[in-house]
Amino acid sequence: MPSIGGQELVIIFVIVLLLFGAKKIPELARGLGKSMGEFKKAREEFEDEIKRAADDVDKEEKAEKVAESESRPS
Repeated sequence: MPSIGGQELVIIFVIVLLLFGAKKIPELARGLGKSMGEFKKAREEFEDEIKRAADDVDKEEKAEKVAESESRPS
């Protein structure tokens, strides 16, 4: 897939300018920035939750192994 070059970016910017007007572009950019920030925050929270769940599973497995070794007759 080819990358976007300078000419393509200029064309996209002109189209956006024509569609939304100069006054709306900062509002759109601000909204996009906030959306990206919220997405990043949600992604980080999800990753943290996955890590916590994995840690809990590891702790449970270790506890089960300790319980098994203690219950075995010597």
